[in-house]
Amino acid sequence: MKNILVEQNPHWNGVLQNYAKRDQLETLISYLPLRQIITITGIRRCGKSTLAKQTINHLIANGTPAKNILYVNLEQPLFLDVRHDPSYLHTIHETYLQLIDPQGQLYIIFDEIQFFENWQIYIKSQYEKSSNKYIITGSNSSMLSNELITLLSGRSLNIHLDTFSFTEYLDYKNITHQTEIDRINNKIAIKRAKDEYIQWGGFYEVFSVENPVIKKELLTSYAKNILYQDIIPRYGIRNSEVIERLFFYLLSNITGILNYTTLANIFGMSTKSIREYIHYFEDVFLLQRIDKHHNKLKERIKSSKKIYALDNGFLQIAPKHSDDLGKSLENSVFIALYKEDKTLSYLKDRYEIDFYTQKIHYQVAYDISNEKTRKRELNAFTHFIKTHTAPCKLITSDHNEQFENIEIISIDKFLMEHKHKN
Repeated sequence: MKNILVEQNPHWNGVLQNYAKRDQLETLISYLPLRQIITITGIRRCGKSTLAKQTINHLIANGTPAKNILYVNLEQPLFLDVRHDPSYLHTIHETYLQLIDPQGQLYIIFDEIQFFENWQIYIKSQYEKSSNKYIITGSNSSMLSNELITLLSGRSLNIHLDTFSFTEYLDYKNITHQTEIDRINNKIAIKRAKDEYIQWGGFYEVFSVENPVIKKELLTSYAKNILYQDIIPRYGIRNSEVIERLFFYLLSNITGILNYTTLANIFGMSTKSIREYIHYFEDVFLLQRIDKHHNKLKERIKSSKKIYALDNGFLQIAPKHSDDLGKSLENSVFIALYKEDKTLSYLKDRYEIDFYTQKIHYQVAYDISNEKTRKRELNAFTHFIKTHTAPCKLITSDHNEQFENIEIISIDKFLMEHKHKN
C-alpha cells in the first residue's frame, strides 16, 4: 500500500501538474476554511479528480506542507477484497501517518469513495474525533441520499461538478469572451467552438482529441464503464444486456416524451422495471427526466416526462444517430438550464414550450429563416403567455434580435450568459 500512496501523491516530491481551469474551484476554495466535509459529485470522467488535485496545488501555493495532504483514488485492485470493510479506510490513514509522520492540519482526499461500502460511518466518526479536513468525491447522486443526509447532516458541503461548460471550453481554447468587445473580436473562433461544443459536449478527454472516431470510442467506453461499474453491480442486475440496450435506445430518443408502456413492450419487461432502470441512469448522471409543468405537485409527478442527456457528446453514440442539429441544440439548452434549476419543466397542450423555468419561457429552434418555422415557434409563446405571463426567449443557432416581447438569442450568447451556479 505504501507504494500506491507514494505513486498517487507526487506532490510529496514537489511534482505539481497544471490543469484546465474549472469554475467550481473558486467555490471549493471558499469551503476549505470551514469545518465541514466537502463532497464532490458528478459523472465519471467529468473532472472530479482534477478538481481535487487543483485544490492540492492551491493549498501548497498558500503554505500548506505538501506532506500534510493525502490523496487516494480508492478504485484500486489492491482495495478490491476489502471494499466491504469501511474500517480499511482507517488502515489507509494509519499507513499514511507511519509513512510521512505529518504535523499540523491534515487534508485527506478520498477519490471515488463509493467504492467502499458504508464509508459514511467512517467519515462521520473521523469528523467527530479529529480536526482533519476531508474532501471526498463520488460518481453517483446517492452520495446525497437520505442516509448520507442523516449521517452527515450539517457536516458536509456539496459541490456538483458537470462536464465542461461552454465558457470553460472557451477558456481551455484560450478564446477570450468576457466582454462584448472580446466576443466581437473573436466571433469566428467562438462560432467554431460553439459548433464543436454542441456536437461533442464537455468531456475533457473527448474534446482534447481531434479524431471523431476516437471521440466516439471514448464516449462509448465512458457510457459502458458507468453501466458496468456503477449500475449493474450496485443494483445486482442480472440481465446486463437489456440495461445497456435500454440506455442506448433512450439516447436515440433524447428530447422526446417517454412512454413507459411502449418501452416495456419493446424490452419485454414491466413498466416498474423501466422506471427503475431510468432512475439508475439518473443516479449516475447519464440521463435526466423533466416533468410537464403543473402548479400542483401531484400532477407534475404523474405527468409525462421528457428525457435528456447530461452531456451532448452522448448523442453522437446513439444507435440511430442522425445529424439532428435541432435535437443537439435543445439538449445543450437543457443542460445549461438544468444546472440552474432542478425543477425545470416543459409546457404542452395544443402547442409546446420546450422549457419553463424561473418564470421564463424558453423555446429552441435551430433555424428560423423559414417563415413557417418562425411563426410556429412564436405562436407557441403567444398561446402560453395567456395563462403563464412570463418573459419569452427563443434560442437559435446563430440569430439575435428583439421581436416585440420575444428575445431571440443565439446559442453561443445564451451559453455564455448561463454560467454554472453551484
